[in-house]
Amino acid sequence: MKAHLDAFTPRLIAETELKRASVAVIVAPHAVTTAPSVIITRRAPRLSGHAGQWAFPGGRLDAGETALEGAVRETQEELGLTLEPAHLLGRLDDYETRSGYAIAAFVFWHDAPRLTPNPDEVASIHHFNVTSLDRPDSPELLKGPDLDRPIIRMHVDDTQIHAPTGAVLHQFHEVAVHGRPTRVSHFDQPDWAR
Repeated sequence: MKAHLDAFTPRLIAETELKRASVAVIVAPHAVTTAPSVIITRRAPRLSGHAGQWAFPGGRLDAGETALEGAVRETQEELGLTLEPAHLLGRLDDYETRSGYAIAAFVFWHDAPRLTPNPDEVASIHHFNVTSLDRPDSPELLKGPDLDRPIIRMHVDDTQIHAPTGAVLHQFHEVAVHGRPTRVSHFDQPDWAR
């Protein structure tokens, strides 16, 4: 994965009036199978924004914080997991949401994550085997209000994950796993995910 990410040049969104956020795409050995798995959470149902949605650990940047610092801080706050510089594998493209955020996505490898979810932010933690992303029906592209921006939906096991998480997950699969320089900025999110 690291070699694929090293060969990839992420497209970053220049400083604009967009709000800045970042996420951590954490890959770790599955607790049972030891196969590489990606960690995704379900957001707590009582959150004011995006309650119950699938999400990578992450959120809005604090004042003066870099995107990488934000991803590391949010992972600590949401999962109780400390990420070190040695865990960083690389960066994916920034993704602009319809709600006015530019989300930076960083990929990490952690050999033995001990996760303690913060119940104020995380309802549950899920480990999806990386091989579960290799499905012929995924991603699914749906017609949206903007004909030039199809809505992306990833099928993972018995779950459907929409953008922005679905877009980042698709790019992780394409770039980090398969070494294909796939872009995702043209994929949209459904109205309810905005």
